[in-house]
Amino acid sequence: MMKPGEGRTAVALLSGGLDSMVATALAVEAGYSIAALTIDYNQRHAREIDSARTIAEHLRIDRHVILPLDLRAFGGSALTADIAVPKHGLDDTIPVTYVPARNLVFLSLTLAWAEALGARDIIIGVNALDYSGYPDCRPEFIAAFAELADLATKAGSEGGQFAIHAPLQHLSKAEIARQAERLGLDPAMSWSCYDPQPDGSACGLCDSCRLRRAGFAEAGVVDRTVYALTGETK
Repeated sequence: MMKPGEGRTAVALLSGGLDSMVATALAVEAGYSIAALTIDYNQRHAREIDSARTIAEHLRIDRHVILPLDLRAFGGSALTADIAVPKHGLDDTIPVTYVPARNLVFLSLTLAWAEALGARDIIIGVNALDYSGYPDCRPEFIAAFAELADLATKAGSEGGQFAIHAPLQHLSKAEIARQAERLGLDPAMSWSCYDPQPDGSACGLCDSCRLRRAGFAEAGVVDRTVYALTGETK
């Protein structure tokens, strides 16, 4: 799933969500020395920043940068503006929780830090279930960014080649849940909910909660995350 990385440094985009946790843990398992980057973009679900800290500590990552970037100045998403988070279930349209060009922006920052560190490997936890909903999670985007990374950097122009590792790219949420269990990760360390409740629980009904709950149910893996509501998943 991950090529061996003994002796190599990789910069992992660690949001604090389940997918980024598993992707980063897979890179650790493969032997990479991890520098983790978390973007605090003033998102509605900023609870995931605390999860990123917890995950970094659990994985014994020595260098973890939490970078402030206030995307509320742009808005355009239910995660960065006063727009209600949808609770009606999943469909095939791009949801209002899409943050304009988020992964393009985040990967650019990850690339900048990787070049500064002399690293050539970047880890991101995008996965198959996000294809239809989020354009910047699709395989075509990841492949195109890998080419761009070589064109846009001094390291690339001098013959260095960057690799964008997306080990969960073709996995379902159930398969990701099973990987978390195999890796000995407590899923509750991570945070997926787009609309955290005042009591600290996950809403249970936003798209991200529905995908997560359905995945763990299919996998038969226990997730200790507390949900405020547990309507039907679909």
